[in-house]
Amino acid sequence: MTHQFDPTSLREYDIRGIVGKTLHPADAEAIGRGFGTRVRRAGGTRVVVGRDGRVSSIEMEASLVRGLTAAGIDVVRIGLGPTPMLYYAEATLEVDGGIQITGSHNPADYNGFKMVLQHKPFFGADIQDIGKLAADGDWEEGEGAVSDHDIVDDYVGRLMAGYSGGTYKIGWDAGNGAAGPIVERLVKLIPGEHHTLYTDVDGAFPNHHPDPTEEKNLVDLKALVAEKQLDFGLAFDGDGDRIGAIDGQGRVIWGDQLLSILAEPVLREVPGATIIADVKASQALYDRIAELGGQPLMWKTGHSLIKTKMKETGSPLAGEMSGHIFFAHNYYGFDDALYAAIQLIRSAHVIGKSITELRSEMPAMVNTPEMRFQVDESRKFAVVTEVLDRLRQEGAEVNDTDGARVNTPDGWWLLRASNTQDVLVARAEAKDQAGLDRLMGMIDAQLAASGLERGPQAAH
Repeated sequence: MTHQFDPTSLREYDIRGIVGKTLHPADAEAIGRGFGTRVRRAGGTRVVVGRDGRVSSIEMEASLVRGLTAAGIDVVRIGLGPTPMLYYAEATLEVDGGIQITGSHNPADYNGFKMVLQHKPFFGADIQDIGKLAADGDWEEGEGAVSDHDIVDDYVGRLMAGYSGGTYKIGWDAGNGAAGPIVERLVKLIPGEHHTLYTDVDGAFPNHHPDPTEEKNLVDLKALVAEKQLDFGLAFDGDGDRIGAIDGQGRVIWGDQLLSILAEPVLREVPGATIIADVKASQALYDRIAELGGQPLMWKTGHSLIKTKMKETGSPLAGEMSGHIFFAHNYYGFDDALYAAIQLIRSAHVIGKSITELRSEMPAMVNTPEMRFQVDESRKFAVVTEVLDRLRQEGAEVNDTDGARVNTPDGWWLLRASNTQDVLVARAEAKDQAGLDRLMGMIDAQLAASGLERGPQAAH
């Protein structure tokens, strides 16, 4: 027996697609067979499985479990919950790997699978290997058992362990995603006044799309913070591994700005530590980490790549513009938006300033949001290479960690190829609008030299 995946579903960091079009229950079963085979061949026997609140997740779970058990794997089901709860289960239960069924922050008709093998991210070549094992029918055979384990109380207890935050008035928007039931438990345990939005899990996402990095999805949270005069607001994506936040004035606190707040207590406790951020982060963040006595490290975008770099460098804290925040200090090193939310509350208390004050103190930069535009898959990496070649010939100051990040007297601009989609990503930051306009002109000139122009904004 063999199986062919739709090639668009085998991505860099996970397997994901549109249910009924590029992703089917038969794919879930083949993922179970393939991942189970990898676990068996690594000497393992047990895998924990969780799922998000999407309509298709129950059926996908049944097929995935069927595939795992057919490969001779014993399955521990933890049921509905955020992706970090699955990561927590994989880190603390006696298992050899874990799979979360989730479409992450994609629209309601998507679903997918995020995997962990022996406490390490499972990505890149590993995911391509699942495709190869399926195409060859090269699967282990066996008969695994299935059991259920309720880990919610343990997970919530771990999130709250040693909690030492102040008393604040906070708004929480779960966006009808899988983090909702955990948020409802946390607000009963955290001191202060709490107001929640959309904590009921609904895979149709009837109120707004659960992606807190898009400002339009924070409208209801801003209204709640203004109406109730709250200190700040917190928001989560569909599977609870990415955080968004606003201050008491309704200003967005972007991923790199959150990291600059979270870094201060960590660097007090681990002086001189390496703090990692992705290439899209503001120069103000890297400057702030250095100012606090830390070692700033710019690294490639992608949660699996950042987790791997953290282990290499012994970094206690890392983050991405996309709202993935990774704590290895007193935690497990995976991206957990609920843990990051609790640490943000603690940070304000430890630093002794309100979130609004902390946001106000940040340097005023003029920058673009993440600009994403469609480009042919066969050209996306080639274009970046062409741009880098031209920049080097011109003697530009370039960082090529992940694409081209160019420093100029006005500020910096970035052009990189997405690892997961047929898009190029651009971003620029300057001290004033005139400088930003000049930086955008440089991006457009480089694209034009490669026969491209910035098109309309592409979705994640």
